Amino acid sequence: MGRLLPGEFSVVETHGILLRPQNHTHLTSKGLGWASIYASAQREKPYEDRYNAVNDHLIILHLDGPVAVTRTMAKIPARRVIAPGGLFILPGGRDFGVRLEGELDSLHVYLRKQIVDDVAEDFGYGAADSIEIMPSLGDHDPLIERLALGIQEALRNSDAAGSVYADYLAQALAARLLRQHSTSGYISPLPQGGFTKLQLQRATDFMEAHLGDSLTLAELASATGLSPSHFARRFKVSTGMPPHQFLMQLRVERAKRMLRGGTSIIEIALTCGFTHQEHMTRIFRRAVGVTPAAYRRSVQS
Repeated sequence: MGRLLPGEFSVVETHGILLRPQNHTHLTSKGLGWASIYASAQREKPYEDRYNAVNDHLIILHLDGPVAVTRTMAKIPARRVIAPGGLFILPGGRDFGVRLEGELDSLHVYLRKQIVDDVAEDFGYGAADSIEIMPSLGDHDPLIERLALGIQEALRNSDAAGSVYADYLAQALAARLLRQHSTSGYISPLPQGGFTKLQLQRATDFMEAHLGDSLTLAELASATGLSPSHFARRFKVSTGMPPHQFLMQLRVERAKRMLRGGTSIIEIALTCGFTHQEHMTRIFRRAVGVTPAAYRRSVQS
């Protein structure tokens, strides 16, 4: 597990379930620089406890089971046997009690309330203080499940576009919570248009100029004058891919150009924004089909 980075969402901001010593933690976002999400995958032992409210929203995905869970809110208990893929959604600002009756592989995702509020404002759901995210115990939502599994995969295979990817997933989670798990009662139409030519040029120029940096979705959006949520959707309309994938493609293309010269592969990896040489090798081979060293030999022969 890495060292906590400035501005990073920390486990100490969560309820404390993840700090239980009985947990066997497999993966966390600690040290990845994620500011919009805190995520952790672990094996949980049976327990019963009460927790004070935190500001941010919690989504728990059950990865195995079935297992019985009792959740108590406002002194009212609710018990359900939750199958794999079931969700435990707890809105921010709620005290709660929980009893887990069996062992469980779970993925906990904490989503910044501010992200949800910003998406609500961007897409016309109304004032954030008038919308309530609704709790859920064991319900299935295939889209949230896919997004959560995407977060788990990002924990397992973090890459140089990780912060942008985490922000992108946070925006998507926020939109889904508002559309399907809130009191808004309003299905906002998603924007259909893409960037103007100037906006797309500014976005790609900004990416090219900062390939070696650890970028966030907010930083990319600022180059176009759009909010992160509008930026993410319009970027995909204009390019056919989400920002993190486009950014990684730019890094691979720059690495290919640099491999034609004599710069060391280690230096190329760092210049292009990869965390280390092995990381560049893994991403490069996935994108190009060969390792950087093999590509260099093919273009220099």
